[in-house]
Amino acid sequence: MAPSSLFPRRVVLLLLVALLLPGTVALYAQDRYKKQRLKVSDNRRFLVYEDGTPFFWLADTGWELFHRLTLKEARQYLHNRRKKGFTVIQAVVLAEEGGLHVPNAEGHLPLHGDDPMQPDEAYFRDMDAVIKAAAREGIFIALLPTWGSNVRNTRDKGDGIFTVDNARGYGRFLAGRYKDQWNIIWILGGDRLPRDAKSLAIWRAMAQGIEAGAGGAGRALITYHPQPHEPGGSSDWFHRDAWLDFNMHQTGHCKDDAVYLKITHDYNLQPVKPVLDGESLYEDHPICFDAKKYGYSKAADVRKKFYWDLFAGAFGITYGCHDIWQFNAPQRQPVNGPPRYWYDALDLPGAFQAGIVKRLMCSRPFLQRIPDNSILTGDRHSGADYITATRASDGSYAMVYSATGQPFTVQLGKLQGDELKAWWFSPRDGKAAAAGTFPARGEKRFTPPSSGYDNDWVLVLDDAGRHFPAPGR
Repeated sequence: MAPSSLFPRRVVLLLLVALLLPGTVALYAQDRYKKQRLKVSDNRRFLVYEDGTPFFWLADTGWELFHRLTLKEARQYLHNRRKKGFTVIQAVVLAEEGGLHVPNAEGHLPLHGDDPMQPDEAYFRDMDAVIKAAAREGIFIALLPTWGSNVRNTRDKGDGIFTVDNARGYGRFLAGRYKDQWNIIWILGGDRLPRDAKSLAIWRAMAQGIEAGAGGAGRALITYHPQPHEPGGSSDWFHRDAWLDFNMHQTGHCKDDAVYLKITHDYNLQPVKPVLDGESLYEDHPICFDAKKYGYSKAADVRKKFYWDLFAGAFGITYGCHDIWQFNAPQRQPVNGPPRYWYDALDLPGAFQAGIVKRLMCSRPFLQRIPDNSILTGDRHSGADYITATRASDGSYAMVYSATGQPFTVQLGKLQGDELKAWWFSPRDGKAAAAGTFPARGEKRFTPPSSGYDNDWVLVLDDAGRHFPAPGR
């Protein structure tokens, strides 16, 4: 009997592609998720699933998720994010906005008497339900045990509620509770810098407790979320700590600042660890916290930082929306002037365009990607116009990002193959258009299809013999 009589033609074609191109599904089918834990890749630059499949960190900062949303609202939010391609939600157990003393949406407080060793079971049952709802959507929860204001730090007065002993015990309690939950990543810090040796000891004790509760070293994936800091982020205090699996930055909420320098700083450190920007400019945020002077951020302001970070070597991106991180709603006191309510902000352009970034980066062999501006010659500009490049380590593809559509020159001879196929990819709508085929030698000047604010472009160059799909597909 002919194969087409047993299976739809589309299925037969997909099976043939999988047989002819081993690894194609693993490399390109990134919208399918696995119910597996994550680990650091063999080359120490990325995160992968336990079976080695590439994982793209596309996170949203839902900091107040456990504190301010009902389970029904949380499901609505998580489903919306899954449909856009998000893979991670960053959320806090002991939240920033009154998390110790203002009950959650179900009427429960997290601790008895502000004591980390006396958790309230009802609050954590509420949290369990949200984490399981995220798992059903295939979403990881990047779980912050506490916002940094509860620990002795550089921004707040007093010592907070944590000591070395109860931080270790609290970390062990949390990790023990979720040790069998595959979709948990751990983030310490919570928007704070360590103040002194005592605060460093508290954070390290909490990390030790998490590892113990999870079943030992290597069973928990842990990072640290700082405030903006020079020159690095988590690496400035914890880079050589064995528990710190990857570095995280917060680059703040101003416009067109050189976030890529922070990624480059950590990318070049030894020992090698993955790095990403865990909080950049939020969509709908007062630029530099001054809406009257600078206005509110737009998708174009947020989007360019995704590409600048990734092309500098970040293994993923974190989107944020000022209306959503705090889940702004009519009954709540707004923080720093959010212009709309959270449910009205779910479908802002930047959230869709974050998913477009993921599709582009996962349309090419992901674990081979390295930063490489040396393939560019001439002026790469700075500020809002910055141009940057990334490529496969074997030269089989390259991408160049022009933030405002300024022209640039590429050394084609640094790439692989006899001929290179070129594409123009739009970060605004994810559409790709063929831009010609060129000999892989010498230099060539490329001029994007349009220029100016909100006219960023990615040039994708492929070894024509590899027959890659259209970018983003």
